[in-house]
Amino acid sequence: MARSNTLFSFVSLFSLLFFAIAAPIDKRALDLAYRDLIELSTRQSKMAGTYTLPPLPYAYDALEPVISKEIMQLHHDKHHQAYVTNLNAALNSQNQASEVKDLRKLVTLQKKIKFNGGGHINHSLFWKNLAPPGAKETNIDTAAPTLKKAIESQWGSFQKFKDEFNSVLTDLQGSGWGWLANKQIEGRLEVVSTKDQDPVEDAVPLFGVDMWEHAYYLQYKNDKASYASNIWKVINWQEAENRFKNGIEGMKFKV
Repeated sequence: MARSNTLFSFVSLFSLLFFAIAAPIDKRALDLAYRDLIELSTRQSKMAGTYTLPPLPYAYDALEPVISKEIMQLHHDKHHQAYVTNLNAALNSQNQASEVKDLRKLVTLQKKIKFNGGGHINHSLFWKNLAPPGAKETNIDTAAPTLKKAIESQWGSFQKFKDEFNSVLTDLQGSGWGWLANKQIEGRLEVVSTKDQDPVEDAVPLFGVDMWEHAYYLQYKNDKASYASNIWKVINWQEAENRFKNGIEGMKFKV
C-alpha cells in the first residue's frame, strides 16, 4: 500500500497550488509547495509504466449467477485495464512535465493520477474480496469469526449491519463505492461510501462493493437493490478477516 499512498499524498499540495495559480499567494508558501510537488512528481514518475492489470483469482464465470461472465470480462479486461493504461500514461506525462518544471501541467495531471490510480487500487481490492458462491470463504461464521464478532458488537446484529450497508449502496448517487472500513485509531468499524474512484482514506478497507453501473447494469439493469442484496453471496470473508487482523500492514500489496 506504500506505493498506493504515494499516489494520493498530493491532495494538500494540489489545493494550495490550484489557488496559487488562480490568485496571489505568499511567495514562500508557493515555493515550498512547488518544491514538494516536484519531489512528489519525481517519485511518482519513477513508477511510470510499471502498473499492470492483476489477474483475477478465479475464472470469469466463477461468480455466476450473482455476477455474470460477460460483466466480469468487461469489468476486468476493459474497465480496469483502462484505469491502468491511463494511470501509466499520466505518470509518463508527469515525468515530461517535471523535467521542464511545467507547474500548471503537473497540477492538472494530479487529477488524472488520483482518478485512475484510485480506480486501479479499488478494483485490485475488489477482485480479491470476492469469491465463488458457496465457497468456504463466503461463510462468515467460519471464515471471519473475529470480524463477525466485532460487527455484532458494534451494530447489535449482523443483519443490522447488512441493512445499513445496503442502504449506503442503494442511496449512493451517481458512481462510487460502498466500503466496510476499519478505523484503527478510533478502534471501530465504519460503513462508508466514496465518490467516483476515490479510495478509502484514514482507514483500512476490509471489503468494498463497486456501485458504478458497469459493475451490474448488463445483468441487473436499473435494479441496483437486487445487485446490492445478491453481492453478499460472493463476499470473500476470509480476505476481509485477514485485512481486519493484519490492519494497515496487511494492505501493503503490489498494484
